[in-house]
Amino acid sequence: MVSRVLLHLCCGPCTLYPLKVLREEGLEPVGFFYNPNIHPYREFRKRMAALREVSQVRDLEVIWHRHYGLRDFLREVVFREEDRCEVCYWLRLRETARLAREGGFEVFTTTLLYSPFQKHELLREIGEALARRFGLTFLYRDFREGWRKGQEEARQLGIYRQAYCGCIFSEQERYDKKWRRRRA
Repeated sequence: MVSRVLLHLCCGPCTLYPLKVLREEGLEPVGFFYNPNIHPYREFRKRMAALREVSQVRDLEVIWHRHYGLRDFLREVVFREEDRCEVCYWLRLRETARLAREGGFEVFTTTLLYSPFQKHELLREIGEALARRFGLTFLYRDFREGWRKGQEEARQLGIYRQAYCGCIFSEQERYDKKWRRRRA
């Protein structure tokens, strides 16, 4: 039985509940922080700091991709802004699957499956396609049921909680009501 799983981490608060569930299932998650979509740079640094706190408090080994990859993200998404979530999922999960194969993991998953704001079926499709491509298993779990528990735990721990997905477009939607309505 496989016990190690490479867990793509989007941020600290979204790590808490999935980490708990995976450990309760007898798995040993190793985290991977890779998020070229996050904007602005200060937000990227805040999310890394929050995740560092979580990793220390919950004794989680994390592989850090510290490069601020916004330029890479924008090159991929330009002229495909309406499909940006799909592009973003491919970028992050492809890198996670690549690292999983290189690191000897047989299984990978993502904390993106924790958020009720993410497109779960699309995440699942992409994860499974990449698993086939890299000869791995994508572990799908619907972590959304623990959304409130994880957010409350983050509040109790004083972990920074962001107010938007991370990309420049989601930041605009956060503040600009006409864009928010357009995406809904």
